Amino acid sequence: MSRIKLDQIALSRSGDKGNISDISLFAKNLEVYELLKREVTPERVKEHFAGLCTGNVERYEVPNVLALKFVLHDALGGGSASSLRMDNLGKSLSAALLRMEVEVPDYILAGIEIKGPQIYSIF
Repeated sequence: MSRIKLDQIALSRSGDKGNISDISLFAKNLEVYELLKREVTPERVKEHFAGLCTGNVERYEVPNVLALKFVLHDALGGGSASSLRMDNLGKSLSAALLRMEVEVPDYILAGIEIKGPQIYSIF
């Protein structure tokens, strides 16, 4: 069992609308997807973003693309037009989620090519 950051086993993409950020987390294979469903819960994501996300965190499973979608309410300091934060958009939150650490069985890691963070954003 190894404790690693999500960036070693997943890809991410994020966006924003008003004071809501959404983050999609994509598994590299089915075993990783099952692990993500167990390890990356709405409660853990809310804890990971403590101080930034003051609202609820919802999670949606998207198994056909091996993804989890998280919707973080009240996560952007009021939104881009009213926030005083340095980065008031949700684009950077995907990178922040990839820094979350999880416990991963070694047999899952053996089947994955480990690379650096993979972040996708559409501007």
